Amino acid sequence: MLEIFAEWLGIAYPWFLFVIMMLGLFALAVPIFPGNVVIWAASTVYLVIDGVDGRALLFFIPMTLLTIAAMLADNVLMGAKARQAGAAWTSIALALLAGLITSLILTPLVGLLAAPLTLFIVEFFRNKQDARLAWGITSGLMMGCGWAFFVRFGIGAVTIGLYLWWFLGGK
Repeated sequence: MLEIFAEWLGIAYPWFLFVIMMLGLFALAVPIFPGNVVIWAASTVYLVIDGVDGRALLFFIPMTLLTIAAMLADNVLMGAKARQAGAAWTSIALALLAGLITSLILTPLVGLLAAPLTLFIVEFFRNKQDARLAWGITSGLMMGCGWAFFVRFGIGAVTIGLYLWWFLGGK
């Protein structure tokens, strides 16, 4: 059935998937949008339609690993920058947990706000109510968020490049 679908679409479907990937890449400017997952999902559609063989796995496995790395980039870079600014590991863990829980219960946008707010509050009380120090630590977390965008964007671009090499390279 998938072969019939692929024949019907002919050459168009790989380019349609490429457009979806590009939309995912540029949507990474929105911090809560999982653009790298969108890119990977489009490549998964191509894998299913085109078929799984050794050559396909040669491209798909690295693309999957890159997507996992992109998903981890936010937490790692945000945590590293906050730690570099002086945050305690427990404060970072609480902030990331608050962001995750509020993202799941409310919306990802609220989670995006909850993480730095939680870090600020925890560090404010940990540092004897020093708002300036707590703000500096929170700024580190937000700086990490900014760096994570560039990392995710770069990984997304490499993933799309692998996709283009995969489908334009032929069999």
